[in-house]
Amino acid sequence: MKKVLFAASVYSHFASFHKPFMKMFQQKGYEVHAVGSNSRNRKDELLDIGVICHDVDFDRMPFSKKNMRAVKKLNELFSHHYFNLIHVHTPTAAFLTRYAASKHNQGKILYTAHGFHFFNGASRKNWLLFYPAEKLAKRWTDGLLVMNEEDISLGKRLGFKENHNMFHVHGVGVNLKEFHDKQGELIDIKNELGLISENVIISCIAELSPRKNQLFLLKNWNTIVDQCPNAHLLIIGYGDDMEKIKAFIEENWIMNVHLLGYRKDIPSIITASDIVTLVSKHEGLPRCLMEAMAAAKPIITTNVRGSRDLVDNGNCGLVVDLGDNEGLIQSFVRLIEDKQLRINFGRLGHQRIQDYSLGNVLNEMEEIYSRYV
Repeated sequence: MKKVLFAASVYSHFASFHKPFMKMFQQKGYEVHAVGSNSRNRKDELLDIGVICHDVDFDRMPFSKKNMRAVKKLNELFSHHYFNLIHVHTPTAAFLTRYAASKHNQGKILYTAHGFHFFNGASRKNWLLFYPAEKLAKRWTDGLLVMNEEDISLGKRLGFKENHNMFHVHGVGVNLKEFHDKQGELIDIKNELGLISENVIISCIAELSPRKNQLFLLKNWNTIVDQCPNAHLLIIGYGDDMEKIKAFIEENWIMNVHLLGYRKDIPSIITASDIVTLVSKHEGLPRCLMEAMAAAKPIITTNVRGSRDLVDNGNCGLVVDLGDNEGLIQSFVRLIEDKQLRINFGRLGHQRIQDYSLGNVLNEMEEIYSRYV
């Protein structure tokens, strides 16, 4: 039986983004395998759809002893299995898997860059560490998939050629059917939080981490609420910055903020929202903004790659430069106070997101995969 392998640092990456593509291979008769760490307990979601999982504990820091053990496990895996195609994700897991596979005469290898760690504005450390690593790994990479304009330029700099061994895809796709109007669920979320119909809900859905930059919004939130007391901010997600964010909210008496943690009802929350925001320091192509556009919600986001690829400033949302506190405040006040503008932005965003539908991306990926298997 033909086999395909997906590799990433954690199984939750596949559970969140790649199950449709795994199912596509299964429907074509492939045996689908995955390697990753079970740090967020979503391995069962892969096992439930018949994916064969091989636990490999990667470390984000490339030179850790944990990654030496990871290479040993990968060597064992490749000694016992031949994969017709290997599709790798996340920088460290992608590098180590490509390296190990190259020593064992495996099939073709594809790498999806969900946002290179070296980019315009990245630290010198990131450029010194990740750019040479990707330059080296090019020799083990048959095809590169990128999701935004800046990464196309970086891929060319690495030596890939567009539409030859580098392909621009519309992210991981968004299921438009999940975001039909759900007025009943809108009432439920407001009831859950003790809000009234006049409240304006702003949702920020992201891992709680320095990269996602929630503190940029929180530092300005009280000023926004002073001008728009009916605004309520929902912070959805988990991560290493959870306690730091909780402490900041408490110590600074930040008003009208609700920390919801991990939620499985994201489509319902987005549908219940009036505005969706993401204030990251850098992105690849953020899924939460695609989902907001699928639900016809206006967006406020930062002027970083990926986010600006999706959001046309003044068209389907507002784009703010990193660190522009006044611009951030003005953008929120403008949208909170102008319901018709929110409706107009949402309608235009919904039109714009059609190319990013899951069905369209599945077709794109099927065409790319067919080049290699």
